[in-house]
Amino acid sequence: MKMFISLPGYHTLMSKKIGFIPLRKGSKGIRNKNKKKIAGRPLYSWVLAEAIFSSLDHVYLYTDDEEILQSVPEEYHWTNKVTVMRRSDESATDTASTESAMLEFCEKTGWDFDVFCLLQATSPLTTRADINRCLDKLESGFDSALTVVKTHRFTWNADGTPQNYDYKNRPRRQDFDGLFIENGAVYTTAAHALRNNRNRLGGQVGLVEMPEESLMEIDSLADWGIVEHLLIDRVRSQKDSGRITHLFLDVDGVFTDGCVYFGPDGELLKKFDMRDGMGLEILRQHEVEVVVITSERSKLVEQRMKKLKIDKVYFGVKDKYAVLQDIILREGLSAKNFAYLGDDVNDLASMLLVGWSFAPNNGMAIIKHNADFTVPADSAAGAIRYVCEHIMKYNKRYERS
Repeated sequence: MKMFISLPGYHTLMSKKIGFIPLRKGSKGIRNKNKKKIAGRPLYSWVLAEAIFSSLDHVYLYTDDEEILQSVPEEYHWTNKVTVMRRSDESATDTASTESAMLEFCEKTGWDFDVFCLLQATSPLTTRADINRCLDKLESGFDSALTVVKTHRFTWNADGTPQNYDYKNRPRRQDFDGLFIENGAVYTTAAHALRNNRNRLGGQVGLVEMPEESLMEIDSLADWGIVEHLLIDRVRSQKDSGRITHLFLDVDGVFTDGCVYFGPDGELLKKFDMRDGMGLEILRQHEVEVVVITSERSKLVEQRMKKLKIDKVYFGVKDKYAVLQDIILREGLSAKNFAYLGDDVNDLASMLLVGWSFAPNNGMAIIKHNADFTVPADSAAGAIRYVCEHIMKYNKRYERS
């Protein structure tokens, strides 16, 4: 089966710029916070993917979490821009500073970089544009840079005195300059500044403003819900629609009924609908390319895709949203020309991005709620065939308009 293998970077780089994402296994507020799914993806993957598609040369995940150490190389096999490294127990305690992990990493790698970019997994609203703007600050002469949020709120000291305004002459919002607050998302520093200051910031510091919602911190489940809604709204806001040129399909719960039949030697049977296969054949005749993305690795699925003559099949993909972004950049495509049929939470982010998203009638509630259209058929019972016919009718209307 054909697979994409990403090459380093999408930008011409003048110096070695690395991203650094520290992850601790322990979390007091929300258990396993870094790995917990938010908008269908593990929390850390939101920042990681943006770092991959930024101007950074390479991105390092630095963690004491054995599961992440083992899973990331497998899950991000489609890019050689990511390395996961083990951090010491000493640098992963509740009392250890982020700087201690940074400097430990620098010593381990022999300070092999020109620019160091600290990224926080707990800031999932960070975008590649935010990262690049911080990197640009160093290109323009600053020694370090950080992301901030501008607020027009009035602040007070504990003793009841105002910090940033005269309450007897309360200014109007439009007349108040406000102040900048660190949002903890991105910190960049030149290697010489980090060596000299032993700190994420030093020398001449530049500021990069991010939207006010990026100030939201994830310390409780209530915060988690708010940030999840912000993420969903942000991805959906990029949505546009055009003629459908590509149909992306999950496998389990889309091609199949979601059931897997096991025997003593492992997977034995999966149920497929022959009508779906005919629908895909007809769809390809109408110049729509079919692409399959699945988190599993299955011989049965491989055989079925060969039978259906589907060449572009991506096995073992956990972060489908990131792979979709990779395809868009690599082939010069647009998500507005994509349709996506998915059934479960790991399809959510991808479905929010594409021009048209579909859910089978027996899909999970969160998917049906966020899909553009829920088809009146279950998976492995005509759902794909229905989507194929819908796309052909839609494209015909689109071409006439």
